[in-house]
Amino acid sequence: MSWLSLTFRIESVHVDLVSDRLLALGALSVDVHDAGEGTDQEQPLFGEPGAPPMKVWEQAEMTALLEENCDISAIMQAVVEVAELAVQPPYNLTPVKEQDWVRLTQSQFEPIQVSQRLWVVPSWHELPDPAAINLRLDPGLAFGTGSHPTTRLCLAWLDANLQAGEKVLDYGCGSGILAIAALKLGAGEVIGIDIDPNAIAASLANARMNNCDPDRLLFSTEFSLSGDSEADAGQFPITVVVANILANPLIVLAPILTHALQPGGRIALSGILEAQADEVLQAYAPWFSMQISASEQGWVLLTGKKRAVCPA
Repeated sequence: MSWLSLTFRIESVHVDLVSDRLLALGALSVDVHDAGEGTDQEQPLFGEPGAPPMKVWEQAEMTALLEENCDISAIMQAVVEVAELAVQPPYNLTPVKEQDWVRLTQSQFEPIQVSQRLWVVPSWHELPDPAAINLRLDPGLAFGTGSHPTTRLCLAWLDANLQAGEKVLDYGCGSGILAIAALKLGAGEVIGIDIDPNAIAASLANARMNNCDPDRLLFSTEFSLSGDSEADAGQFPITVVVANILANPLIVLAPILTHALQPGGRIALSGILEAQADEVLQAYAPWFSMQISASEQGWVLLTGKKRAVCPA
């Protein structure tokens, strides 16, 4: 079976109505992206929790996947009508042939070498280095496959700095990749926290895939500093906190992450754009001596050590 890919440009104000109409006319999917992508007109959009909703690019490009025998003229006329356009926008049609979509998707995820001894390897790949520390991770519902710069920054930091036997808190664990890596790198105990139950389910599945010791690795949607939760800091002090989230949540979480960490403990934060670094540094300044320790593709890693004496 084959399909048709229909692509055209449209102003952002019409995107929602046109998307709805295309789906109502039988489109299997509708994709909206920046018409200026890859040019000097490209408009990066980054959404943060608590910030105003993201806007669509001023000039959007829409791609609809359609059945091969559909009436393209009728579909484009519907686009003109619903958007109340004076003229029909130019469009491109591309045939899409039947493929092994599973194999095609898998081909986009290759093993990632984080360091000389640490790899992230999808389950369908052979291990490039069987003697290395290999994290088996497949793409899924939760963030974290090792392909994003912020994940690699955190993994490299753990590899270079984690000491045997330490207790690690991975706040916003997503797929569990950082928590699993910490355990494989020698942590004595690791707690992974995420507010999304889907992330916890993904983390547990990935922990099983990596044969992690369930007595040393715990995932939960709740975290307590008072000992009234299964995931708490009461058994022995947390010495390392790692959080790969986004700038705004990291700023809000500063008191919680600080109080979870024992004096002298270390923290590593990512999910932060270079332009946001100063604001995050200021949020943690009362308790930490922090700095930008690494960067990649416009994202930064902030690390620091908790002071022995901190403000109440």
